[in-house]
Formats: sequence, structure tokens, C-alpha cells
Amino acid sequence: MCSIMGYCGTKMSYEDFKRSLSKTKTRGPDVSRIIKTNRGYLGFNRLSIMGLNNNGMQPFVFKDSSTLIYDVTSDAPCYGEPTDYDYALVCNGEIYGFRDLKETLIGQGYSFISDSDCEILPAMYKECGVDMFKMLDAEFALVLYDNKTDSYIAARDPIGIRPLYYGVDEDGSYIFASEPKNLVNVVKNIKPFPPGHYFKDGEFVCYRDLSEVEVYNNDSKEVILGNIHDLLIEGVDKRLDSDSPVGFLLSGGLDSSLVCGIAAQLMPRPLETWAIGMDIDAIDLKYAREVADFIGSNHHEIIITKKDVQDALEPVIEALGTYDITTIRASIGMYLLCKAIHEQSDNKVILTGEISDEIFGYKYTDFAPSPEEFQKESQKRIREIHMYDVLRADRCISVNSLEARVPFGDHDFVEYCMSINPDTKMNHYGKGKYLLRKAFEKDKIIPDDILWREKAAFSDAVGHSLKDDLVELAEATYSDKEYEDKIKKYKHATPFTKESLLYREIFEKYYPDESEMVIDFWMPNKSWDGCNVNDPSARVLSNYGASGV
Repeated sequence: MCSIMGYCGTKMSYEDFKRSLSKTKTRGPDVSRIIKTNRGYLGFNRLSIMGLNNNGMQPFVFKDSSTLIYDVTSDAPCYGEPTDYDYALVCNGEIYGFRDLKETLIGQGYSFISDSDCEILPAMYKECGVDMFKMLDAEFALVLYDNKTDSYIAARDPIGIRPLYYGVDEDGSYIFASEPKNLVNVVKNIKPFPPGHYFKDGEFVCYRDLSEVEVYNNDSKEVILGNIHDLLIEGVDKRLDSDSPVGFLLSGGLDSSLVCGIAAQLMPRPLETWAIGMDIDAIDLKYAREVADFIGSNHHEIIITKKDVQDALEPVIEALGTYDITTIRASIGMYLLCKAIHEQSDNKVILTGEISDEIFGYKYTDFAPSPEEFQKESQKRIREIHMYDVLRADRCISVNSLEARVPFGDHDFVEYCMSINPDTKMNHYGKGKYLLRKAFEKDKIIPDDILWREKAAFSDAVGHSLKDDLVELAEATYSDKEYEDKIKKYKHATPFTKESLLYREIFEKYYPDESEMVIDFWMPNKSWDGCNVNDPSARVLSNYGASGV
């Protein structure tokens, strides 16, 4: 991960900009750089992943057909004069297939100074303008300053895997940043930059919505299974490209196990896999160990206690910038696991299993009353995932100076799977995510019992006591009267349990009056029979079954 920031005005001082950028130093601990434009600043904190030497440092400054070289060790706030270049760019991203794009641009007369994938973007902008965004196979958030027109362009990938937020200062100038913490006390009303959009001249334009399906495909089940299989393998393969060491989160559930199983077939050496569990009732550890033994990975287990969980709560909420119950519960284990990876290894790139549920279904989508409702729910989850599971993965990983890559978020994979007739994806088979499981049945890349294992929520599978320890802490914090009195002050996303009140009060400590950065609590669809519950955990659903063993 890296962190970026762009200020599109004249009132903010260099020192204030530098101070705001430094709040996300953990995203890019290697080196920082700020340049001045005619109207504002661009700033970058670097975590070196591709093109590890200093020539890969941003902001990239571009003139005519070449990237310019400057002294990245200098603390000077400005590179020359703003008129010395055509474009300047900061990007937190991974551009897949960039080597082929780079060769094409070189053939057109462009020259580059590094092996960084993001260096090609100013040249692509010069060639294609804002049409470049729909061409990118990438996870990215960027801000580009066009010195020719004195304008700023910002954009974010269609899933929102890379974070980007924005606000408007008192002068009416836009400010963009990787995390809301960069913008606290700088703007009011911090907002998430909408995924799949670009910003130009004060307008947000949608360039790609992966959740939208105009016509369902009519492929046979055999073709569907083959496409799911091949597209996921391609999604994993392209995310293994890194100049820094790669690690894998392995819960022992279907999604992370498939990612690890595929990668084990593609990598020339054993994987580095990581799992976490509570000291008294871990569910996932035994399954993760089974997968690790099967694929021959170098496996690491991290054991946590009640004290670890409760002590991590406040730093997790500060890192996340959310009050959402299920996101926070699931983040405790991931945060502590990534902290251990950072402290105990040289892994910098981490592959995870997020986004499968949004496509193929949760436990609660077994209750979907119709294919149309199943599809509508899937579309909602894909559009909003940048506020929930993707946010969790990004913050827990990046706050520990690591980079997340999400194969299930591959554009081609998501686009194809969303186009599958939802009736085919619904649970008519007595097993959720049947198509995904069946697609890899013949490969034998993970144990059969893992391939067909029931879905368990990550926080529950780290240990049922994890959730119970958090609830216990909240119960000890408020009396019933205190709870009733305190929730009245929150009109948006009103807390509805003592646990949710505890999370909200910690959130407000770091992000006062910014609750609308998250649309609401992540909860099952309460309008469906069987889903009108007051806790987001699948443990409260009637079909949870063998998920918790």
C-alpha cells in the first residue's frame, strides 16, 4: 500500500498539507514526497512493491513524452516551477499487465525511468484522456494534475479496493486522500470517493459499474464452471507479480483456501501462509493447518487472548474509520494477524479471499425469496463493499505497512460472475457457493472436506469467544440507563446494542460527526423471512448449522 493526497486550492499551507499526509505514514513508510502545483499540492507516502529503487518514487512528473528525474531525498516542497511539466500524478495502485502497456507506449515514443507500474499512467492520460480509466485492469486510486489546463483529475477502481476519500474546504477547494484520517479537521463531511468513477472539473462521472448486468448470459452450467475456474486462476496469477515477498492469509475457509491452493500450483516455491485463532476456542486453525499441510506451505499460526482482543479494539476502530459491528469484529483478528506478519516476516504483499460472498452468496442469502432479490442483494453488496469487507482488508493490512491484493475482486471475474443468471447461483443444491466449489472439484488443489466445508464468519471462526469478549466489554461499559440516554444523540446509524454504542463512541473520538462515511450497519436483509435479526453474525441464523464447528 501507499498513501496519496491531493489539494486543489491555494489556501492550505505546505506545512498543513505535510502534517495531514503524515497521518497515513504507515501506508507508505519507505519515503515521502510533496510537490507544488499552480494550484495546490500532490503528496505521496511510498511502500515499495514494484520498481524498488528511488526512480519509482512518486509524484511522477511528466513532460512531453518522458518522466522527469528529481532528487527524491530532498525535503524541498517543490520540484522546480509548476510550469516545468505537463502532468504530475500520485497513485496508490497495482496496474496488472502494465509491462505490455509500457512496451506499446515505448513504441509510440515514450520513455520511462523506473520499473514502477504506475509510471505509465501520465503517458496513458496524454494518449487517452479520461477514457484511460475504463482500459485499466487495476486496483487503484489516483490524483493527476494537468498543468496544461490547470485541472485535477481523480479516479478510483470499480470495486474500491484502493481507498480514496474527499472533502471540500471552506474555500470550496477539493481535497483527496487515501484515508479519512488525512482529512479530519481539514474539511467537514468527509466522503468516500465513489468506486468506478472519475472526478474532473467538479463532476463525478461513472466509467464502470461491475454490479450492473444488462443481459444475463445463457452459458451452460459446464461453461459457467469452466469460466469461473479459469478467470479465478487468472485473477490469482496476475496478483503474484511483485518485486517484494508475498504472503497469504489462510483461514481454512473456502475462499482463502482456494486462493492459496491456486497460488501453490503457480508459485515455484512453498507459500508463506498465516492463520489466527483464539487461545480457547479457535475454529479455523485446524482447517487452515489441514490446507497448509495439503499444499505444503510454510505455515504460521498466531494465537490471541481475550486481552489481545479487547486491547486491539480502539486502535482497530481508529485505523478503520468505521463503527460497523461486523466490520470491527472481523477486523480484530485480521489486524492482529497482519501485525504479526509485519513484525515476524519480510512479507509485504498479502493475498486475501474477500468478495466471494458478495458474488456467490452469504448464509443469509439462502433466504432470498427470488432470483431477482438475490441479484439485487448481490448488486447492493458489490456497490457498498468498499465501506465494509474491502475497507477492513485495506486498513488492517495497510496500517501494518503491507499491501492487500484481492483475486476475487478481479474485474473480469466479477463482471462474468455477476452476469450469471442468479437462479443458477441461488442455493438449490443444499450447499452455498455451489458453483464456485464445483468449478474446482476436479482440480484437487485443496482437500475435499475444505472445498465443501460450510461457511463460517471470519470473526466467529477465529473463536466464538472473540465476539463474546467484545460484548462483555460493552456490557461492562454502560448501564442500561446510560445506554438508553447515550444512543439518543446519534440520529444517523443509531446504535442498537451496547456493543454498537461502544464502537460508535470510539469512532466519534477519532472521526467526530463523520458517521455518514459509512452508509449504515452491515446487516442481513431484514425484509426477508428468516433474516429479521438484531446481530450481523451468521450464528443467529437458523441455517448456521455446521458452520461453527
